[in-house]
Amino acid sequence: MSRIYNFNPGPSTLPLPVLERVADEFVDFQGAGMSIVEMSHRAKEYDGVHNKAMSLVKELYGLPDNYKVLLLGGGATLQFSMIPLNFLPEGKSCDFTVTGSWAKKAYEDAKKIGEVNVVYDGKPDSYLNLPKVDELKLDPKAAYLHMTSNETIGGVQWQSFPDAGRVPIICDMSSDFVSRKIPVEKFGMIYAGAQKNAGPAGVAIVILREDMLERCPEDLTAYLSYKTHWNTDSLYNTPPVFAIYMVKLTMEWLEEQGGLDAAEKMADERAGLIYGAIDEHGEFYRCPVPEHCRSKMNVVFRLPSEELEKKFVADAAAEGMIGLKGHRSVGGCRASIYNAMPIEGAKALADFMGEFAKKHG
Repeated sequence: MSRIYNFNPGPSTLPLPVLERVADEFVDFQGAGMSIVEMSHRAKEYDGVHNKAMSLVKELYGLPDNYKVLLLGGGATLQFSMIPLNFLPEGKSCDFTVTGSWAKKAYEDAKKIGEVNVVYDGKPDSYLNLPKVDELKLDPKAAYLHMTSNETIGGVQWQSFPDAGRVPIICDMSSDFVSRKIPVEKFGMIYAGAQKNAGPAGVAIVILREDMLERCPEDLTAYLSYKTHWNTDSLYNTPPVFAIYMVKLTMEWLEEQGGLDAAEKMADERAGLIYGAIDEHGEFYRCPVPEHCRSKMNVVFRLPSEELEKKFVADAAAEGMIGLKGHRSVGGCRASIYNAMPIEGAKALADFMGEFAKKHG
């Protein structure tokens, strides 16, 4: 089998050694005579997988003891509702940066539950720009500040995070999770759907600071309370076993690569190759995002015409590079270059971009 370069935004490419390991273990997991997806989530074999997945995330980020990793169903989207239900009490408001499609969805859910103060709205710039963090006018009495660290559709990414004082930052890091080092102490909560950098779709990874539990109302139904999942180590109900198993293997692979230091270095290299091709052929390609907030995970760009964009996507697919069509809401082209994308894949795309520009420019 000849592997293609998969630039899809999620579900996205996964490390080949992880896929091969899954293939080897899937039918007979650790000599149990059955697959991991058949065994009880209380079995000792799965218990080891579950706890290792959480501990690896904690080790990669260097989380202090007052943070816990939770593994939840419902993806990041369920957190859009759970966050205000748990942390936005009546009579308080939260601050929100509305930076693109995913932040908008989180905002729409939050405002149905409580009062939301928008401290930045990227709509006037078509969600293709971000302010400097010190330009945000934050409420020192806010229940929390919600941010989305990287927007997959617009291709914008916060390169740093504000000092919110005593206000906890809650951040959706779905599309740049475990891709770089972050100042963990600034965050009351981090959450991410796994299907970009951490594994397949089906599980949300939540990093939660212990003091946040004091805010959880006692009258919430069990599954919607973070207290429930904290107190049961994410085993209140049957967890998404297979997705968690793959998260564990993907985190082991990342640790073998050198952890977040290596992930950040590779992200810089991949992004540098593709943005370099855009800038080198600036008369043909155009990135609509300013340099200070260009995403290192999702590179968006335009060609001189929609006809050329369609041809670019088709010709790239013929060369073994798929998933380069921009989101249907904005058009253009987009290359998603998550942790498991080999440097060779980014180089192949950059080379193809150069050849295509010379041929059609």
